[in-house]
Amino acid sequence: MRILGIDPGYATVGYGVVDIQGGRYHSVEHGAIVTRPEDDFPRRLEIIFDAAYSVMQKYRPQALSLEKLFFANNKTTAIGVAEARGVILLAARKAGVPVYEYTPMQVKQAVTGYGGAQKPQVQEMVRRLLCLQSVPKPDDTADALAMAITHGQAAGSALRRSFLTGR
Repeated sequence: MRILGIDPGYATVGYGVVDIQGGRYHSVEHGAIVTRPEDDFPRRLEIIFDAAYSVMQKYRPQALSLEKLFFANNKTTAIGVAEARGVILLAARKAGVPVYEYTPMQVKQAVTGYGGAQKPQVQEMVRRLLCLQSVPKPDDTADALAMAITHGQAAGSALRRSFLTGR
């Protein structure tokens, strides 16, 4: 199974394409879509859409794993991230890629086995699970790979398959 994980944002969008076969994870590609603060916001959204769609077209993932939004203190930032998330969802729709959403706690649980894990612990487990030389940078990229791994864990579970098949 090929999964695209995306950590949404509007300045930096991390992405990671992971193949999962026989319980083993392999990083196919990972990186970040970076927009410039001097560009107006609609242009930044266009850049995110075009780049996300291009990744989907190039790698043909069978699923997109995307972080559920969590509204904390800065509502202005959350709105911008929500808008960026919207163009990513549109790109997935246009590319015909089904979307699965996970909370940060679900990601931590799937990748480290502990829902209260700290970011460095998650990043190190991503490095180990994907047999990478170092933790991917920027952090958004490591987070995106963690998203892909999370869906790989969930998609392989009997519970998840029952949700997907309706049984």
